[in-house]
Amino acid sequence: MKTALIIGATGLVGSKIVRRLNDSKFYSRVILLVRRKSDFNHLKFEELLIDFDNIDPESIKGDDVFCAIGTTIKKAGSKENQYKIDCEYPYNIAHIAKQNGTKQFILVSSIGADYNSNNFYLRTKGELEKKISELNFETFIILRPSIILGKRNEFRLGEKIGIIFMSLLGPLFFGSLKKYKGVRASAIALRMITAANQNLKGKHIIESDKI
Repeated sequence: MKTALIIGATGLVGSKIVRRLNDSKFYSRVILLVRRKSDFNHLKFEELLIDFDNIDPESIKGDDVFCAIGTTIKKAGSKENQYKIDCEYPYNIAHIAKQNGTKQFILVSSIGADYNSNNFYLRTKGELEKKISELNFETFIILRPSIILGKRNEFRLGEKIGIIFMSLLGPLFFGSLKKYKGVRASAIALRMITAANQNLKGKHIIESDKI
């Protein structure tokens, strides 16, 4: 039985990971790394309030890290703040976890992530993938979903429009376009936990149509 750490537990995908881990036979202990107290209440969960700008290395210990942290420029207030949340925070956690013996890091990234991209969001996601890859975890699993489907606590206009678009045109996405279909947050969470327990080694990228 293993210990799992979750970053971004209160978000759309993160909350689904929490629920899946609660039912998982592979984990006896689940630590939620959060900035503020959440509403989760399960016996195998431990909530650890942390300051992402001043992390205590002794608190980042576990077998597998599930990372689903992310924000928007509107919520972050600036590109600098979004980069800090989407790239610097998860990388710092990954770096400390690796030093403390964590074997696996499972990351929710984005379709089209590329550190050479001209798009700020996709470049940020690509940079995070690259930086974590260079830490040489025993296993590094990256999921690159298209638009994530599910009910968020916050309203995101652009994402809402995208979801409506996908709902109307999704059936037309097949062949090479299949990977652009929206994917449910619950499916992402399930795929992360399944992949983390398949004894994979090295770096693995799971594109949206394979989730």
